[in-house]
Amino acid sequence: MRTEEGAIIATITAVAPGARLGEVRQTYARAESFPPVARAYTEVSQVVRETGLLKRAQWFYALVGTALVLAFGGAITGFILLGDSWFQLLIAAALGIIFTQVSFLAHEAAHRQILASGPANDRLGRFLAAGVVGISLSWWNNKHNRHHANPNRVGKDPDIEIDTISFIEEDAAKAKGLHALITRKQGWFFFPLLTLEGANLHFLGMKHLLSRGEVKGRWIELSLIVARFTLYLTPIFLFLPIGMAFAFLGVQLAVFGLYMGASFAPNHKGMPIIAADAKIDFFSKQVRTSRNIRGGWWATTLMGGLNYQVEHHLFPSMARPYLSKAREIVIEQCRTRDVPYTETSLIQSYAIVIDYLNRVGLAARDPFDCPMVNRFRNA
Repeated sequence: MRTEEGAIIATITAVAPGARLGEVRQTYARAESFPPVARAYTEVSQVVRETGLLKRAQWFYALVGTALVLAFGGAITGFILLGDSWFQLLIAAALGIIFTQVSFLAHEAAHRQILASGPANDRLGRFLAAGVVGISLSWWNNKHNRHHANPNRVGKDPDIEIDTISFIEEDAAKAKGLHALITRKQGWFFFPLLTLEGANLHFLGMKHLLSRGEVKGRWIELSLIVARFTLYLTPIFLFLPIGMAFAFLGVQLAVFGLYMGASFAPNHKGMPIIAADAKIDFFSKQVRTSRNIRGGWWATTLMGGLNYQVEHHLFPSMARPYLSKAREIVIEQCRTRDVPYTETSLIQSYAIVIDYLNRVGLAARDPFDCPMVNRFRNA
């Protein structure tokens, strides 16, 4: 069978516990799907290092930081000038965009792309994530580092674990009731549901910080988050009517969640899913499961460098300005090694994500549906 991206993958048959369909066919990429590429990563990383693409770009991040400070200043000024007006919802939407851009910087600091030392990056990332955006960097690092180590690998990548949306058919087949109804057409529900992701990110971060066990920087992050919400929510509910204040907060969270989700979703969704026991070399694993977005500087600005997902996964500590140059080196290596390199437009990537999720969601169809009718309906 061949995926949307053209990678040949194996098909296995599995029985999901609690599934209502009996057998569920799920496509997994196994080791034989990805022929080993000896020394590919060693060679490409050597070229990248010799080209100087792993150096810091503090001048760039200083400019981005200055632009964001000015953007916050403009939003605050607009909030004060507009007063009791429903035009405040435009300020709320703008804040959703600004908070997302700050999240991109926090993500880069967590990968130690910005400052020279690891501890300095950690402090900056914690301030930006918890103190400005209001989410836990500790929770994000725990989840995101596992994703980087095993992108799209069953049982190891938290980004494909079920969370309303099912990313593998075994999970979709377990859905019942209203969840099953949503799952059947989850591709179409995916982007509307992202409007709730902003609130979800705040909730999951707090849940992590208040959990038992060791949490790095627990009290620092909790203090920053409490201070952030106090400073943010007080003027909103003090100077706006209660209904308008809740609408303001709802719009800001919706825009933040949609923007965040729409920036991260194109990166891996619809790319090969790797079997839990598959042994695959690092270069093949990272390149074949990642998708780049065309667009150059505007896409880089819009997505905070996530448009160069292949290069980001190969070199997580690489600063944003150098990813485009690394792309040329990686593409040449892929040509030499005959490794598929996936790059699409932003709109096309969204179409792929919707189609993929809808195909996965078919596993949640009613057990009384006629299999023959469904087969020809989706042929």
